[in-house]
Amino acid sequence: MTGTFINVAAVIVGSLIGLLAGNRIPEKTRQTLVSALGLFTLAYGVFIFGQTQNMLIPLFSLVLGTIFGEIVKIEEGLNGLGGRIQQKLASWNPNLFGESQKFVTGFVSASLLFCIGPMAILGSIQDGISGDFQMLAIKSLLDGIASIAFASTLGVGVIFSAAAVLVYQGAISLLAGWIGQGFGDSVVAEMTATGGVILIGIAVSNLLEIKKIRTGSFLPALFLSVVIVLILKALGIAY
Repeated sequence: MTGTFINVAAVIVGSLIGLLAGNRIPEKTRQTLVSALGLFTLAYGVFIFGQTQNMLIPLFSLVLGTIFGEIVKIEEGLNGLGGRIQQKLASWNPNLFGESQKFVTGFVSASLLFCIGPMAILGSIQDGISGDFQMLAIKSLLDGIASIAFASTLGVGVIFSAAAVLVYQGAISLLAGWIGQGFGDSVVAEMTATGGVILIGIAVSNLLEIKKIRTGSFLPALFLSVVIVLILKALGIAY
């Protein structure tokens, strides 16, 4: 869970910076930083894709996984979940923190941004299975910058989204670590390589904004890559 702890710290620090000095940071500077991180994320995705020992496995995983993801409408499901949570909480008026509506909006908006997305799931799985938290470290930089912008406009509620990150990503990492105890290096390599392609999609779509890609529909490919490798091993096919 090292990556999750780093992510939580980044959200807290970024939120504090946003609360104290967010308005002093020019918008162009923020946008340029996001572009720089987008390019790095793209390069990192290419790098970890190189860990594959058989390119056909990530290919088939992505094709079959995307078809399944589109059939069950994962992208719409993620977006709909976020919208329902935000609508539900926004209707409450607990009067716990002064400007309650602003607090709720900041908390919910930041939590959804930091938790609902392929990078949060993929990074947490990778951290839980192999202890490799590099992807979550990259996500931490992105979330830290985003939290500066959010906190500067939506206030103190953003800093509490760190709790959502801790619970959500921590649970995924612990579950992945328990399930993946028996996985060999080949399984982790192909899952990581498949995730690299998804990471490239995130960079192109969300960070660099070159082309909109429904990256949420790719998520089943991560689990299919594991299944394919395990089937090949069970059949005694050299791998």
